[in-house]
Amino acid sequence: MKWIVGLGNPGSNYAKTRHNIGFMALDRLAARHSISITQSKCKALIGEGNIGGVKTVLIKPMTYMNLSGESVRAYMDFYKVSLEDLIVVYDDMDTEIGKVRLRYQGSAGGHNGIKSIIQHTGTQQFNRVRMGISRPEPGHAIVDYVLSTFMKKEKEALDQTIEHSCDALEHSLTHSFEQTMAKFNG
Repeated sequence: MKWIVGLGNPGSNYAKTRHNIGFMALDRLAARHSISITQSKCKALIGEGNIGGVKTVLIKPMTYMNLSGESVRAYMDFYKVSLEDLIVVYDDMDTEIGKVRLRYQGSAGGHNGIKSIIQHTGTQQFNRVRMGISRPEPGHAIVDYVLSTFMKKEKEALDQTIEHSCDALEHSLTHSFEQTMAKFNG
C-alpha cells in the first residue's frame, strides 16, 4: 500500500491559492481514478482506491499547513504504515511554475508543512513531489504570495504542473522513487 499526502489549507477561501497546489494535485489524481476523498479520519480527509494495481490512500490534512505533521503522525500511528511508502505533494517557491521536482530527503527549505512533517516523523527521509509556484516579485510578502490565487496568465503552467505531478505520482506507484526521479526531474 502507498499513501500520498497533499498539503494545503482547509476551507473554500484557500481552495485556489498557491499554497493549496498539493490539494489540487490530489483532487486531480482522485478524479483520474474515481477515488472519493471524503472520509474524515486522522485529522484529514482520506480516499482509498486502486491506482495501477496498487492500493493507494490519498490524504488531505485538515489541520492547516503549519500542523500537517499532526495528521501524518496520526495516520502512521493508527494504520502502522511505513514512511517508505509515503509521498508528500506540495508547493515549492524555489521551483518555477510549470515544473515539478522530486526528492527523497532534505530539509524543509522554509516550508512550514514539511517542517511539521519532519518534526512529527523525526526524519527528513520521505519522498516528495515539489510543485513549482515560483517566487514572488521582490518586495512582496511571502505569506501574502502563497495565500494568493494564480493569475490568469499562469493557468496553463498551473495545469501543466498538476498534470506532470499526477503523472509522476502514478509512475512512482509501480516504479522505484529513484526511477521516477530520473524520469520526471529531467
